Amino acid sequence: MSKNFDYIIVGAGSAGCVLANRLTACGKHSVLLLEAGGSDKNILIQMPTALSYPMASKKYNWGYSSEAEPGVDNREITCPRGKGLGGTSSINGMVYVRGHACDFDEWEENGAAGWSYGDCLPYFKRAETWQGGEDTYRGGGGPLGVSGGNNMRGNPLYKAFIDAGVDAGYPHTEDYNGYCQEGFGPMHMTVRGGVRCSTSRAYLRPAMKRQNLTVLTGVLVDKVLFDGKKATGVAVSIKGKAKAFYSTKETILSAGSIASPMILQRSGVGAPSDLEAAGIETHHQLDGVGANLQDHLEVYFQFHCKQPVSLNNKLGLFSKLIIGIRWLLFKTGLGATNHFESCAFIRSKPGRKSPDIQYHFLPAAMRYDGTPSIKGHGFQVHVGPNKPKSRGKVTITSANPHAQPSVLFNYLQHAEDIAAWRRCIRLTREIIGQPAMDAYRGAEIQPGTDITSDAQIDQWVRTNVESAYHPCGTCRMGQPDDAGAVVDPACRVIGLQGLRVVDASIFPTVPNGNINAPTIMAAEKVADVILGKLKLDKIDAPVWISKHWESNQRESAPKRILGK
Repeated sequence: MSKNFDYIIVGAGSAGCVLANRLTACGKHSVLLLEAGGSDKNILIQMPTALSYPMASKKYNWGYSSEAEPGVDNREITCPRGKGLGGTSSINGMVYVRGHACDFDEWEENGAAGWSYGDCLPYFKRAETWQGGEDTYRGGGGPLGVSGGNNMRGNPLYKAFIDAGVDAGYPHTEDYNGYCQEGFGPMHMTVRGGVRCSTSRAYLRPAMKRQNLTVLTGVLVDKVLFDGKKATGVAVSIKGKAKAFYSTKETILSAGSIASPMILQRSGVGAPSDLEAAGIETHHQLDGVGANLQDHLEVYFQFHCKQPVSLNNKLGLFSKLIIGIRWLLFKTGLGATNHFESCAFIRSKPGRKSPDIQYHFLPAAMRYDGTPSIKGHGFQVHVGPNKPKSRGKVTITSANPHAQPSVLFNYLQHAEDIAAWRRCIRLTREIIGQPAMDAYRGAEIQPGTDITSDAQIDQWVRTNVESAYHPCGTCRMGQPDDAGAVVDPACRVIGLQGLRVVDASIFPTVPNGNINAPTIMAAEKVADVILGKLKLDKIDAPVWISKHWESNQRESAPKRILGK
């Protein structure tokens, strides 16, 4: 096998698989894709309802944890990241959320020129095959299959939650990834034909048939190799043996928001103080490497259900066996969904132009490992504010590539983040208290009706909040004269040649939603830049924003145009 390639991609995850496909499509370029993990051919990865199992597995999850977080009672918060083909797209909850249009306009305002919503929308479309077909906002012929799972069939709780939001005065939206994100409606997932549609399945498997793509698993990348300021390849470890691979055009880091800054730091690229503390000589100073870390937090709001319609009676071993057999035979039924089939995005206060709170509704009261948290029937909403102001940092602790990094999110270190959680808890109670939920809503399990004051809410949140697993921002995109930026708007590492970063670490700010979809979009977009293609034409599609957002916290939108 040749050790020289036109392009080397580090990480076969949500971005790396996209790049491997797009860069080899023309047949002109040799591409090496390196992945530290192994194969994703496991039934528990492919079956949507089994999502908790691969995430709990050391084989498929890097298993990072934060430092003791001061804002959440000094708890260490778990930070799962995918290990293996497909990366985190092979272990995540499969929720497909692009984010609000304002999120990408915010990126451009923060220095990411050419990354406005209109610039990004054509790449969201190119990536996707949406179950409803192509329109102004949705794609109809892309590699990534997106559906509604079972489309809320068979369980009345999904619709009751949506109706409760409408009762409370929020919009009903048919497509939060289209014209109107704000409001209550059905949720979308990366599931095609009843099977998880990871980027490995969508992008990499078809590309692996090409002779100009080489995929190596079990390869741990230590650092980038340089000739002066030009990246020339990577130093790796394969079964404990040191090797090197060389790139004639570019090396691209797509190892994710935790690992990409770690590789840069081990390569001598970062803040000198961070590098010196780890025993690394500074090769190129970039103070923003590892900084600007952002994440979403969430809690489970749980209620007893007065009617026996929840999924709690499906959590036993016999029920799981029946569900699994049906899925194996037909790829249908409860095995073919992540069960998050209705959702909401709302604004937490007047003066917010776009939503900053997200709801995932689940018709069961359960733990993340799939076991029931109560006896009898229940339901829950996963909810949290999505536009935090707190910022953290990822830093290597030594030059050893096997060493765990220091990950400090600095959760709830900004006063506005604490205030947003108070609004979130109170608004959630109001929504679940609407007439549409009367037939189902039993006693509040958690937080519990005794948690009412600011102090009580603050303490309950500190004790119970968990990561929603959306770390990003650690190689922030910006202008070359921005001291905190790591990559320019073409995702080239500032001040170096032949080196890019393409994954969720480049996000200037975290979008209002799950980060898998925008990560895929970013890889689609940068692939064209790398290949020197003309960018897709900007789409100036209208987006619904409340006319009274400056003075009103909520406003119903005209139903006739929500899905247009």
